[in-house]
Amino acid sequence: MLQNYIKIAFRNLTRNKAYSTINIIGLSIGLAAAMLIMLYTKDEVSYDRFHAHHQALYRITSKSLTPNGAVDYLQPYTGIFPGPKFHEGVPEIMTFVRYREDTKDMRQGTEVKSQLIHFADSSFFSIFSFPLLTGNPKTALQNPKSVVVSEEVAEKNFGTINALGKTLFFKDDDKFEPYIVTGVAKKCPQNSSIKFDILMPMVIKDEDMANNENWFSVFMNTFVILSPDANLKMVEAKMNQVYVADAQESIKSVAKKLGITGRTVYSLQPFTDMHLSKELPASNGLVDESNPTFSYILSGIALFILLIACINFINLTVARSLKRAKEIGVRKVVGGARTQLIIQFLGESFILCFAAFLFSFMLLELALPTFNQLANKALSLSYLFDIKLVAGYILLFMVTSLLSGFYPALILSSYSPVQTLYSRVKLSGKNYLQKSLVVLQFALASFLIIASLTIYSQFDYLTSKDLGYNDKNLVIVDKANLKRSEANLLKEELVKNQNIVDVAPKNGGRWGTTAKINGETQVNFDYETVNEVYLPLLKIPILKGRNFSTVFPSDSSQSVLVNEAFVKKAGWKQPIGQVVDFWFRNKKYAVVGVVKDHHFESLSQEIKPQLFTMKLGNDYGKVLIKIKPNTETASLHFIEKTFKKLFPISPYSYAFMDQENLKRYESEAKWKQMMLFGAILTIFISCIGLFGLATLSAERRTKEIGIRKVLGASVATIVQLLSTDFLKLVSLSFILAFPAAWYAMQQWLNNYPYRIGINAWMFIATAIIAISIAFLTVSWQSLRAAMTDPVKSLKTE
Repeated sequence: MLQNYIKIAFRNLTRNKAYSTINIIGLSIGLAAAMLIMLYTKDEVSYDRFHAHHQALYRITSKSLTPNGAVDYLQPYTGIFPGPKFHEGVPEIMTFVRYREDTKDMRQGTEVKSQLIHFADSSFFSIFSFPLLTGNPKTALQNPKSVVVSEEVAEKNFGTINALGKTLFFKDDDKFEPYIVTGVAKKCPQNSSIKFDILMPMVIKDEDMANNENWFSVFMNTFVILSPDANLKMVEAKMNQVYVADAQESIKSVAKKLGITGRTVYSLQPFTDMHLSKELPASNGLVDESNPTFSYILSGIALFILLIACINFINLTVARSLKRAKEIGVRKVVGGARTQLIIQFLGESFILCFAAFLFSFMLLELALPTFNQLANKALSLSYLFDIKLVAGYILLFMVTSLLSGFYPALILSSYSPVQTLYSRVKLSGKNYLQKSLVVLQFALASFLIIASLTIYSQFDYLTSKDLGYNDKNLVIVDKANLKRSEANLLKEELVKNQNIVDVAPKNGGRWGTTAKINGETQVNFDYETVNEVYLPLLKIPILKGRNFSTVFPSDSSQSVLVNEAFVKKAGWKQPIGQVVDFWFRNKKYAVVGVVKDHHFESLSQEIKPQLFTMKLGNDYGKVLIKIKPNTETASLHFIEKTFKKLFPISPYSYAFMDQENLKRYESEAKWKQMMLFGAILTIFISCIGLFGLATLSAERRTKEIGIRKVLGASVATIVQLLSTDFLKLVSLSFILAFPAAWYAMQQWLNNYPYRIGINAWMFIATAIIAISIAFLTVSWQSLRAAMTDPVKSLKTE
């Protein structure tokens, strides 16, 4: 019996090649999308779970509380004390490791380059499951001048992974010191928040350990392993008892010195929670921080696509049922039970789904490289051999087969044999379900079109909005600890070239501090060290007062500039002459100018208070070089040559400021592309389903079309007749899509302080796109039917 069902199923599917092809293509795209997102989600939730001790592994975090007990801010980092102090004072903490990142200059022959370095305690390899290919994990980080490298670094520097005992040179203070390779580590797994190429021992000076105020210097991650019977809440309570007891005097001293009125409370974050944490993400030496919202959005898109594919299957099967009415009638007359018919039609559904399932693996392989690039992943088909994923795919196959085949099987098996044999069977009622499914799938497609247009417009806004300064033709060259005299010498050499317009140094990285204004009020702000050329070079206007000037020697010791946001925060009506009090350094500065607000951060952040200084004790960290347009190649060559001549043992690197600004919106750029691909796929699947329905509709109305043509109906009239019903359904889908899309996009845009408005043109454009594509899809088949010879149409039985 089963063999007979399979034979009949194959015959029906091969006899109706167009119908089978449409269903297989639609279902395979839907399944491929679903499997892709399952791969992505599996990778996201598997982060950091490969460590043997992951269930007992925690990161020490803290929160700052205001005097009334409210949370002021959360801090995922610690200083040098929490690890050893808590290990010593809390019995449940079995061991700890501190981990941070920094950069060091590395010499290879005559070439010097800046290298990202990670530092860790010697317990690193006993806590984390990073296998060493060569070397002893227990002793690899014990010698201060030892270094553990990845297999890629070993291969690159020594031509072999057998690099044990070989030497690398790193700059300490002003000279290069030899470091002995004591271990070669296997490449860190893709799903790891810790990824290192060069790992060095954490070296803490005795004087730093003796300074109890280092409780408040936070710059590293600290991880601990708890004993199996540990109670998390009790451990956290004991940690805070140790902190208060050990740092009691320092807490009072720092509070008095800095005017701190709140208190700090330590807590523990499960190691496996970091990757998807919004409040305490994987950062400061940890990588690949993510947002669970991404998984939700991608899962939603995949569900949309799969749902539309299933809707196509149901619609096409039900619409095609009239062609199989006599077959069903004959089967029932000769004794076929309804159960047997349901099994047969479900079998056809399973065969189609199985074919689509196999085809989806080909699509998945083709789509993975592009998806990896967009999602910043390294997923591969090898992930498919995971037992949980295989089970998930089998479940997906079963659910899809049942979802797409069960309802059509019930409909087909319910036909009356008398009506079917006399060709009087019709789809029950006005077939509201089929029409509703068409409305639903185009509502989903329209939703994604609006989302794509909104994300594209917001991205375009972020990347084209005036930042308040000119970032064109501006080269950034990094130089750590750049002295004033060195900066002046570099400028003198560079401006000798006619392609160099001007040069301005500034501090490296981002600095932040606090000061008092109006007596006692504290203001937190970004602290910029510049010279008198910086603001004119970037064409940032001075709104009140004046810029720094060499005419006023006191500017480097007594004067500061502030931006409009600083003035607003301070509540000043007359900012010129106001005093900024750095009370913890016993130093006061006078405001001599107000700088126009400009976006020194990305547009996802509001403009914050900013202060500019020329303080002599502050070193620079980078140099901004303005070049003439269309001179990039010659200018960069001259800049590099000059830099290496003046600083032969410093690494050279450059970037264009406008390109660096664009990098801030890489996430938005990727989501723009993902939403666009999602919209294209949903429209494509919806259209092939609509094409199939239009084909079956035209087949059912072949004789009607012939009669209308004989009576004088034009081709245009017949095309309109066949297309109108479908276009009405597409238009009706906007009632569902537009309100849902408006609400969802409004919520998304609320994440940006600087954003576009949701305009009517987005909805009008979506309606035009959806109706045009649907009309072209349906009219193609309608036109073919309308141009058929009426004599042939009237002979059709």
